[in-house]
Amino acid sequence: MQAKNIAPKPLVSVYAEKGVLAFRFSSKYNPLFEILDGKAPTKQKTMGLGLRESADNWKLAQSAALRIERDLSDSENWQILFDPTFVKYGLAVKYTSAALKLAAPIPEPEPEITVGAMWEDYLLWKQPQLEPTTYQISFNGTFKNALKGLVWDKKTHTATDSKNAVWDLPLCSSVTDLIKTHPIGASNKKKLFSALSEAFTRLQSQGKTKLTVNPFVIVGGVTENKTDKYKSTVDVDGTIRLWYEVQDTETNAEERDRRAFTKVERDIIIKAFYGSDKPGQLQAAPLVEFLFLTGCRSGEAFALTWNNIKFDHNQIVIYKSYAGSIKQVKATKNSDTRLFLMYPKLRDLLLRIKPDNAQPNDLVFTKLNGKSWDSVEIQVLWNGRTVTMGETEYHYPGVVTRLVTDGLISCYLSPHHARHTFITLQARSGVDLVMLSGICSVNVDTIMKHYLEHDKLALPNDI
Repeated sequence: MQAKNIAPKPLVSVYAEKGVLAFRFSSKYNPLFEILDGKAPTKQKTMGLGLRESADNWKLAQSAALRIERDLSDSENWQILFDPTFVKYGLAVKYTSAALKLAAPIPEPEPEITVGAMWEDYLLWKQPQLEPTTYQISFNGTFKNALKGLVWDKKTHTATDSKNAVWDLPLCSSVTDLIKTHPIGASNKKKLFSALSEAFTRLQSQGKTKLTVNPFVIVGGVTENKTDKYKSTVDVDGTIRLWYEVQDTETNAEERDRRAFTKVERDIIIKAFYGSDKPGQLQAAPLVEFLFLTGCRSGEAFALTWNNIKFDHNQIVIYKSYAGSIKQVKATKNSDTRLFLMYPKLRDLLLRIKPDNAQPNDLVFTKLNGKSWDSVEIQVLWNGRTVTMGETEYHYPGVVTRLVTDGLISCYLSPHHARHTFITLQARSGVDLVMLSGICSVNVDTIMKHYLEHDKLALPNDI
């Protein structure tokens, strides 16, 4: 959608009050009327014209208003052109030509700050309060792109123009309408408006805007009504949905899709990585097995060092995560510290891959070059990659994609589903859900809603 051409408001406008026509002058001209009236107007200057409201008088007044505005807009010659007696414009008011003694030009009002300038200033203040990945991906990425009217295409890895940029526009209510039409998800759009509302409030407190009404507060300030999350809902067609059948608001698609591999499929995938003749896939095999055996998030496994593995206490300490998008180690998603009790199969894996000369701060899982893994590289090994040469595309399948093609597993699921598989198998085996909630950093309600109720026919003890 293209931005609308918004005509500037006239600096001298005509209006009618009780059947009599009058002028309303922009506050830009208050210095002029301070000289003419001997005092500054408290608001915009208004002036009765002594003309009854009629079609002819409207034409006369509007023509005069245009000529007055044109004369006053000439920054160099306005004092010569402008006639304070208004006779030049076919009108007569109380002023005389001698009354006008203003020596300096009428000052131009300072332009309103642009949305982009407000956002950049806001980011400098907001960045220390945010997780590095949240700042880089959401605030400095998705949200900034939306303000610039850009839409990221995951397939082509390029940004396209959505024709509704507000970055260079001055703050006003019309920018809100343009942002509403940007094709980003509803959840991200709501977060963007909330951030814009906060940015405007901060700007206003610093006296950097003349606007008195926050153009983002209506959308950004809306809060969701709190309802009973265990209450059934009714669709428009009358279908009744139980609480666990209602889709949640998780913005991460891989978190929202909590399907799982079966135990047999899990073992087939692990075996395929260990049996690969490709060095990269073989190197990733212990990492893939670890993800299936712990249910931890990929970034948590990437950041794991040997001093986090407490063989003497049979525990793994998880408190950090590696974010490849910003190439930094940060806190876990929920900023928690978890203790994961090693069971024999997991302990054997870690003992098997630990080098004899391993140092406490060495990474547990590394690529062939000794550096940390990241989600993009694991995704390529898992799913595959497409290479374009001229007009021809060549697809090189990953381990899991190849297993699906060969009919060895039922469907393709992303690497993140290793986590969902662990939680699902554990929940269905009858383990204590509070314990499972603690070691996987997921609340009990989510386990009940998504990992147990997803398949009511699943038999227990399938682990």
